[in-house]
Amino acid sequence: MKAIALEKYGTADDLNLVELPEPKVAPGEVLVRVKAAGVNPVDWKLGAGGLDPFMEAGFPMIPGWDVAGVVERTGFDAGEFAPGDEVYGYVRKDWAQNGTYAELVSAPVRTLAKKPASLSWTEAAGVPLAGLTAYQALKRVAAGAGDTVLIHAAAGGVGSFGVQIAVALGARVIGTASERNHGFLRSLGAEPVTYGDGLADRVRQLAPQGVDAALDFVGAGAVDVSLSLVERADRVASVAEGEVSEKGGHYVWVRPDASDLASLAQLADAGKLTVHVDQALPLAETAQAWRLSQAGRTRGKIVLTV
Repeated sequence: MKAIALEKYGTADDLNLVELPEPKVAPGEVLVRVKAAGVNPVDWKLGAGGLDPFMEAGFPMIPGWDVAGVVERTGFDAGEFAPGDEVYGYVRKDWAQNGTYAELVSAPVRTLAKKPASLSWTEAAGVPLAGLTAYQALKRVAAGAGDTVLIHAAAGGVGSFGVQIAVALGARVIGTASERNHGFLRSLGAEPVTYGDGLADRVRQLAPQGVDAALDFVGAGAVDVSLSLVERADRVASVAEGEVSEKGGHYVWVRPDASDLASLAQLADAGKLTVHVDQALPLAETAQAWRLSQAGRTRGKIVLTV
């Protein structure tokens, strides 16, 4: 099969399109023929060795954890799916090596759900990691109907899902973004504010009593701003600042979860969750996809078509 791989930890310049053996399918796994694979910042951070202190890796390493594709065959005790099923998922295993930037990927059934029927392959591939991150962060802070929720980096891949999910839960959403993305946030149902110095004051102009919960998807001091605006620290979650736990909030590291994926699919098929694909590039242009992701100016998602 064709795949994008690294021979050792490296950068976008070290990615190569290569021919590798078809992956083995362990018990509890299915073999998925990949239609599209989502690109996330963690992919190039993993590729550079950023996760090496706490995650085993093997080489050649195929990056990528997001997938949308068709089940080609099933392993032992994988009755949740059958050949021909259209699926999507966050295929994070216990070690990093056989990822989704390939024509085929073996995926534990716990990492997959049926693909949302309303989404294209590229749209579906953009959902899993970012959508699950937003969904699980909102659950961690118990966001719900009647709450005012502040979302930092609301126009990004994770933030744009967080806005839509929070709105679907019945919350009022205030989202930070650059001015060029304010119209985009309004289209998702959020009230935009510009990030940067004086952010807390701008939020209080919209919500004089502060906010009920806050999600930090960017870092750069967003946790401290959030804590100044909430009544309870345990209603702040961050994916970027681990020290949030020491301050009473939650550090969220997304987990594969078939049930949560199914919930996201239901939201999509109900018209409550859309996916903005900023760029869809062929597998051979993965290096360019990484460079675009590293630039940090993406609105929505970057996806590889396979």
